Amino acid sequence: MFCWVVQQKGGPKRATHHTAVAVGHRVYSFGWYCDRKIYMYNMGQIEVHIFNTVSLRWMTLPTMAIGRGQHLPEVPTMCEGHTAVLIEDIIYIWGGFSVCSGFKNRSEYCNILYAFDVINHRWSNPNVSGTVPEGRCGHSACVLENVIYIFGGYNWLTVYTNDIYKLDTDTMVWSLINTRGTPEPSSNHSATIIGTKMFVFGGQVNHSNNISVFDIETSCWLSTPCAQLLPEGRRRHSAFAYNEELYIFGGDNLKQTFNDLWKFNTETFTWKKIEAKGKSPFPLGYSYLSMLCCCMVGNRIILFGGYKSTPNDLYILYLSPSLKTLCKLAVIQYSLEQSGLPHDVRWELAAMTTNN
Repeated sequence: MFCWVVQQKGGPKRATHHTAVAVGHRVYSFGWYCDRKIYMYNMGQIEVHIFNTVSLRWMTLPTMAIGRGQHLPEVPTMCEGHTAVLIEDIIYIWGGFSVCSGFKNRSEYCNILYAFDVINHRWSNPNVSGTVPEGRCGHSACVLENVIYIFGGYNWLTVYTNDIYKLDTDTMVWSLINTRGTPEPSSNHSATIIGTKMFVFGGQVNHSNNISVFDIETSCWLSTPCAQLLPEGRRRHSAFAYNEELYIFGGDNLKQTFNDLWKFNTETFTWKKIEAKGKSPFPLGYSYLSMLCCCMVGNRIILFGGYKSTPNDLYILYLSPSLKTLCKLAVIQYSLEQSGLPHDVRWELAAMTTNN
């Protein structure tokens, strides 16, 4: 049973094309606020915000600037459309477009690899070799066995790609994968690895609702049956894997935004619309239903940020809520008396209902 449990305001304002990674009980967010003037004044350095899923509170790491208009070269500039993935204790940031410079030339689409150590909160630039992909944004990044897979994206305004690169983080060698089969070029799609296959859904070019499947072991794009019941085509949605199945939420297709949740069975290639319990915190039509950040922590999905309206809302979707969680939800929903509850339960209720 899926259930919406927590809704909070007051966190960092995240807008278009930010990204986040779950590390243990914390979520690390790397991204930008929509006001470009703020970050041009702030040395153009990317910001790091951390959400603690136990205390349900945000914190912001201090910047590492060395003077106004300057920042350390190992720290990424403020950008959009980048990706972040976790391997062991390192978060790798790649790609993105510099939001501090404006559209001028291809060089502003980054292809530098940045590494963020989650133990000591330090940035570095790993030395890489091989066939480094051209800078881009709106691509996807997935990890399987210490190898990062980059698919799609675009650069220089409208050049969409359908290539796949991989980075072996043991050797730090990039290579272009010679694939069999060719999917359509795409950006602002989702790519999720389940087992040894990468499932790609949606995208910018024609707002497709088809599933493309890449077999990593054979380097082959598979032919897939067309399901009868399909979610509407979209881009800039959220996606996650749970119990070997693919889930998507939100997104837009230029005409409308979506607040629906769908499940895709990777064995039968069938879709099913999921109705989560509790009051959905997302009114249909809100522009920030696209470009949400979505991270799985245990059996919870942490959703925050979005597009245009620069929200600082955060929502938590429980995929398998415990009886204790459902009881706490009832206490909140019906404004029940809390004075007789154990201290730890009252503390948890306060954290759930107090904005950042």
